[in-house]
Amino acid sequence: MAPIGDIPIKIEGEPAPPAEYGNALPVLSQVRHALAQLVQGGESTQIDLGAMPFGPGDEERLMALLGTGEVTATVDALGLTHIQETAFSGVWIVEYLNTDGQRVALHLEVDHVPQLLRSQPEDLGAALAALNTQLAGAPDAT
Repeated sequence: MAPIGDIPIKIEGEPAPPAEYGNALPVLSQVRHALAQLVQGGESTQIDLGAMPFGPGDEERLMALLGTGEVTATVDALGLTHIQETAFSGVWIVEYLNTDGQRVALHLEVDHVPQLLRSQPEDLGAALAALNTQLAGAPDAT
């Protein structure tokens, strides 16, 4: 017979402790596959971490396994977006916040440069037109 101190007690109505999902390593394997696709064929990948069934500690473990790289950027457009290179070149953590500073999305991007930092084609055309206008109106330097 077990001593009374060794008998588990469950209080009625108390939620069960959350399960440990252990999804950090499978996501890291998905990142490895995506990085291989980028290296071999130039194909970029976006992994929506918000769609992953992370258990307690999974996100923290994944971030620790990915490490921190040298490049970081912050974009301020309809809320802040934080971009951090991981210790693996071409693997980026992209965290989107709303205007109240609450996380709305967390992605891993496997690409040369995160999509958010790339100039859009229509923006490039507008920039060229604006530069042409500025140069046309500038006094001659000669």
